[in-house]
Amino acid sequence: MTKEELLYQYGQMAVKAGVNIQKGQTLIINAPISARQLVRNCALAAYEAGAREVVVHYSDEQLSRIKMEKTDIEVLCDVKDWIQNSYLEYIKGEGSRAILSITGSDPQLYKGIDREKINRASAAKMKAMAEYRDYTMASRIQWCIVAVPTENWAKKVFPDLERDRAVEKLWQTIFDVSRVEGDAVKNWKEYARQRRVRRDKVNAMKLKELHFTSSNGTDLYIGLADDRLWGGVSEYSEAGVEFIPNMPTEELFTAPHKDRVNGVVHSTKPYVYNGDLIEDFTLVFKDGVVVDYDAKKGKELLKQLLETDEGAKRIGEVALVPASSPINQKNILFYNTLFDENASCHIALGQGYPGTVVGGEKMSVRKLLEKGVNDSIVHEDIMIGARDTDIVGLCEDGSTVQLFKNGQWAF
Repeated sequence: MTKEELLYQYGQMAVKAGVNIQKGQTLIINAPISARQLVRNCALAAYEAGAREVVVHYSDEQLSRIKMEKTDIEVLCDVKDWIQNSYLEYIKGEGSRAILSITGSDPQLYKGIDREKINRASAAKMKAMAEYRDYTMASRIQWCIVAVPTENWAKKVFPDLERDRAVEKLWQTIFDVSRVEGDAVKNWKEYARQRRVRRDKVNAMKLKELHFTSSNGTDLYIGLADDRLWGGVSEYSEAGVEFIPNMPTEELFTAPHKDRVNGVVHSTKPYVYNGDLIEDFTLVFKDGVVVDYDAKKGKELLKQLLETDEGAKRIGEVALVPASSPINQKNILFYNTLFDENASCHIALGQGYPGTVVGGEKMSVRKLLEKGVNDSIVHEDIMIGARDTDIVGLCEDGSTVQLFKNGQWAF
């Protein structure tokens, strides 16, 4: 297929399989200006499917850097209500809504800028957008995230290539791991069907604890939330519409209990946080809380992340991804969570997903906390899976089951 044909299929995939737009719905698209051709393809796909309206919010990462560097911190932290309201007016208005976020940015966009300034500005924005984020975190509406290459991101992934060649190679890699070749919508609907089979098997095990071990020193016990549910690939909105939040995706995930995580875990991939890197880091947990940590690079940045709020020291998600993942098989470090988290088992510091416990979408924060689901303004995925990772599950009846052996599903 030509680049134009693949880009067309990518737009069809994101809209008709990802957010799964329904007739009469409004589609909100968040995208960098460099993705304008994909945005047009997505808009056409949405209208083909009967969308009522397509609303686009463009961003410019270079302008974001200029603003972060030149604007006073007091101004950056004064996030105006209209920003969140520009989404809520559509989400809360007449008719149903869906949100498609197209991402793609320089992994080190804010390199060299004062870290405290970046962290404070980021925390202020997340707090100001909390109500909007709740609609996606709780899957109250359909939502999906896909990615597009940018020059700086592509050069980070493929540093030995010229910029144009790096961008084209990253495009092709994204198309490959996103199952775009051929009929992308059909590919994803079949893939979602297959993954539901494994998800149902894991849910039937009634696991209450996971034990991770790897030769790098990881020895971590993760107790699971009460009435936990495993999710993977597709979810359902309040209106009962099936959608796929992340494209690509290879994970099965659930909610840890915020007070029942103990042991030590070592990262297996660098993590991009607020436009800079944290590398080779270690976290030590006791009764759910990070009580010690270290990093060969970015330790101060890791400290700022952990101190964002009380919930940032606990984990809100644990996800299982085999080493045979197509993304992992590329043997590429993407420096982008959407891809790197789908190449490796991971945990997320911060907020848990309400949908990972039975009836959680309709629970208050207090009730979710009682179930063990963590609360925070952050949700930051950290890759912990290695090629020799073993995972043993403890079931409610006291029996154990081997989930992973040497980085692969054991059943």
